[in-house]
Amino acid sequence: MLDMLDFLRQEGVSEKIIKEIEHFRAQWPAAEALRRRVPEPRYLYYGKDIWEEAATALLCGENLLLVGPKATGKNVLSENLAAAFGRPSWDVSFYINTDAATLLGTDTFADGAVKLRKGPIYQCAETGGFGILDEINMAKNESLAVLHATLDFRRCIDMPGYDRIQLHDAARFIATMNYGYAGTRELNEALASRFVVLDMPAITTEGLVKLLRREFADLRPAYADQFAGLFQDIQKKCDGGELSTKPLDLRGLVAAVRLMHTGLEGNRALALGLVNKSFDDFEKQLVTDVIRTRLPQTLTYGDVFA
Repeated sequence: MLDMLDFLRQEGVSEKIIKEIEHFRAQWPAAEALRRRVPEPRYLYYGKDIWEEAATALLCGENLLLVGPKATGKNVLSENLAAAFGRPSWDVSFYINTDAATLLGTDTFADGAVKLRKGPIYQCAETGGFGILDEINMAKNESLAVLHATLDFRRCIDMPGYDRIQLHDAARFIATMNYGYAGTRELNEALASRFVVLDMPAITTEGLVKLLRREFADLRPAYADQFAGLFQDIQKKCDGGELSTKPLDLRGLVAAVRLMHTGLEGNRALALGLVNKSFDDFEKQLVTDVIRTRLPQTLTYGDVFA
């Protein structure tokens, strides 16, 4: 299993911050029953400055709001933070019908009695977990108002008909949000004020090369550079308004390389992972042209992998 603190040292994160994380982990070790909830990240977030800012905020007891466009690694960083701090995590996916019962819990009938079925926010509060609030601006602001006392200095949950509970000292909440997705809305100011906001930058070429080389150990360095450059080319086209953000898909790029690794011809794999994410024929051709400037017409396993 990867030691996240060793990874942070490799990234050049301040030794003082790493020592504080070690102290946090020693002070609040995860309960044995919850160890299965401590993430073991498949992907790593590369970026010293973002790591230092995010870790320092959590060490200070703040909650984090990760804001940024598509493919900036918000969910990867959230999972990595929970792993680095050694905390069990609960993922909460927000949508239009998210309400207080979804987040905090609801009454249920069990063993001949009415009992509380605890929601993910309640469980985080009780156990000192990290709550990852995914796409927080997808939910209605009215339903999120129940979190105000949980996220501010009061750090408590008042459940009608049940006891008031104080949050465990190790409990933290990390929210993510994108602008411009269908179904999103402006985040209520009262809720936003309960987070420190981290504006996530686009992944760098160096970080993307590291990600690809870690995921595919036999990927030839020249092609790791070309795939990273291809992603950056698409990013520039999106920033310039020539393309929509549909083909700007980091998951799609990694999936395409994985398809190549399994044996699919390279350009067919890239079509599945990137080109076909657009549903406009003209945009598909533009993405194909970008690929052609970087990669040959035919691309086999032996070309890409050692």
